[in-house]
Amino acid sequence: MDLKKLISQIVSSPELHAKWLNSLSMMENTGARKISACEHDHLVDEIVLKHAAEEARHAYYLKSQIKKTGFEGCKMYLPHELLAPIQSFQYLHALDTSISRYLKNDLGFSGNKLKYAAYLLVTYAIEVRADELYPVYEEVLRENDSTISVRMIVVEEQGHLEEMIQQMDEFFGEWKHHAEFVEKLENQLFEKWIEKVDEMVKPQPELI
Repeated sequence: MDLKKLISQIVSSPELHAKWLNSLSMMENTGARKISACEHDHLVDEIVLKHAAEEARHAYYLKSQIKKTGFEGCKMYLPHELLAPIQSFQYLHALDTSISRYLKNDLGFSGNKLKYAAYLLVTYAIEVRADELYPVYEEVLRENDSTISVRMIVVEEQGHLEEMIQQMDEFFGEWKHHAEFVEKLENQLFEKWIEKVDEMVKPQPELI
């Protein structure tokens, strides 16, 4: 699928663009909540707090940009205010569940170790995706002379990815085979999500 073409179609419609922003905001917010849920009661370092805070800020920022589309709506994260609502809600949950199962069944992790390892791998996979998605979105916004920009998110997500690699080096040692596994999982979920988004964006045939 041509991601840039799809995002261009979305940006050309105020309603679709608003729902796209709202969907991204909801997913960023879900990420922030999952990071916080993985925190140890006492062993919480600066990077984990930074990631949770920045994901929450991204969610707020994306939500705040909706009014610039000119569409009145998308105040909450209700299904009719999102693109591909079921897939959008399930995306991170399904990735987290699959990775946690892998860590438990294949690597024998449990308890806080499992939670932290899941945080590392889930966040890594999401940052790899963000490093692809947000630059394309920003490119489309600039080509359309939009007053909306996600340049700040692009820069911060790139920094997050570098930090995740450093953390995985420290925790796993040899981590690249784990990364390949979770990237494959994430790609399957992303494809399902983006295919459903594409279905919602395509003009519906008129009934005769």
